[in-house]
Amino acid sequence: MKILYLTDQTYLHGGIEKVLSQKASYFSDVDGDEVTIVTYNQQGHKPVYPFSKKIKQIDLGINYVEGISYFHPTNLKKIPKHRYTLKKVLKEIQPEVVISCSFGPDFYFIPFFQKQIPKIKEFHSTRHFINYNSAKERILKYLSDYAEKHYDKIVLLNEDETNYYKSDNLIIIPNPTETDDRTCSLSAKKIIAAGRISFQKNFEDLVQVFDLLKSDFPDWEVHIYGDDYLGRRAEIQSQINELGLERNIFFKGVTEDLKETFLDYSIYAMTSNHETFPMVLLEALAVGLPIVSYDCPTGPNRIVIDKSDGFIVPYKNSAIFAEQLKQLMTDESRRKEMGAQAKINARRFEISKVMTQWKDLFRNLLSFQPQT
Repeated sequence: MKILYLTDQTYLHGGIEKVLSQKASYFSDVDGDEVTIVTYNQQGHKPVYPFSKKIKQIDLGINYVEGISYFHPTNLKKIPKHRYTLKKVLKEIQPEVVISCSFGPDFYFIPFFQKQIPKIKEFHSTRHFINYNSAKERILKYLSDYAEKHYDKIVLLNEDETNYYKSDNLIIIPNPTETDDRTCSLSAKKIIAAGRISFQKNFEDLVQVFDLLKSDFPDWEVHIYGDDYLGRRAEIQSQINELGLERNIFFKGVTEDLKETFLDYSIYAMTSNHETFPMVLLEALAVGLPIVSYDCPTGPNRIVIDKSDGFIVPYKNSAIFAEQLKQLMTDESRRKEMGAQAKINARRFEISKVMTQWKDLFRNLLSFQPQT
């Protein structure tokens, strides 16, 4: 089968990039499919995660300016080139199915190119907070609704997200994880958190939570892994300094193998403002790392089984978060019990099971396409 993925780039650390590398490589190496990945903002960078060498990667060289809207005049004038070059690539490759991963201008026009080819849109972010109050937001919502109706299928990561879509062509396929023989020892007095250092990940709350625990656990540390985003790291470091936590909370930069890094820790902590189906939690479960997470919209409670492989904490309740962390910090046997269960629970999302769902979707879509 000829599969074409569309995304903005593959060189930044992130959930979309990580899961794309896993799925595309699985199709290529395990199923023997012919996979092409088309980007438009790669800018000469190498992919941050490993992709199968059999995969063909094409960059359209559009290079939208980051940090401003795609509808800003600076970016808007780049869209005609994007449409032209993408249409040309589709004509040359003639894929059997097209999957759009990230959210960019191509979201609005790709369903209307070569309509005989099934088009699938993946959504990796939540719509929980979108209110459509302004005229601009309402116009974009109208355009989005119109475009979504013309995709053959919309793939969401969890059931909670279905409340925010009008389309009748929705399907739920979660992110996958790979089983792992490695297991965390869970004896180190260290807590880990990971993700782009941005508003979404809300590491500020994790700092506040540890401030509630520092007097009882002066020898414990919190390590935060991830890229800085728009200077957020400096703001959080100031918060750490003001609370006198410089000897407890540390930024550790980027790690190339998160699962390997997890092995040196005892608890994973997530205080995100929002998620959809965070890969990092799947990876933590796979190596037996117990989790404490906010019940943020809309994904962690679809992954973590409360009181089995971790704790789901009421959203934004730092006091309860601190109490649940304290339980695990004081009880190594409980950590190991939860860690063992985590590896069992992770099998729900084993990659071969998830990829079977994708292949079934492809077959169903192709069976409804007119023969040419």
